[in-house]
Amino acid sequence: MTSAPHPGRPAVVTCLFCQTANRVDLARLSGGPKCGKCGRPIRLDRPIPVTDADFDKVVNASSVPVLVDFHADWCGPCKMMAPVLDEFARHHAGHVLVLKLDTDASPRTPSRFGIRGIPTLIAFEQGRESRRHVGVAQMPELEKLAAVGAGSSGPAPSSSAQSGRH
Repeated sequence: MTSAPHPGRPAVVTCLFCQTANRVDLARLSGGPKCGKCGRPIRLDRPIPVTDADFDKVVNASSVPVLVDFHADWCGPCKMMAPVLDEFARHHAGHVLVLKLDTDASPRTPSRFGIRGIPTLIAFEQGRESRRHVGVAQMPELEKLAAVGAGSSGPAPSSSAQSGRH
């Protein structure tokens, strides 16, 4: 009887090149995951763009905490925070999935979550919102949001828009 040595840390991410959803094991990033369709690399050491079309699939399929940056290209504070978010993604690759959603290009998802200002960062655990931060955040805030190293302290008080329905 064959069994897997460990359950791994599965996640679903969309290939930046061909837009195909790929299941990856975040516990095996050293192997350099590649897209199953086009064969190009899937880089998880940086924020991954998501859209209204793939947001739910990516967030709900992740076995690790997910940190989503709701941003816009024209937003000055979003641009100021980008290098910190890049560094966070690089340091926590395989343990936290970092996503970016452009609120101008994908307005339905921010509306569902009651996003009223950007940047807004929302942490998800097992597909549910657990914490939220509005405004520029530095590394300590990002680590607290994603509960890195501290384990999950349970969901934070929920916002009225957390239900996902409008």
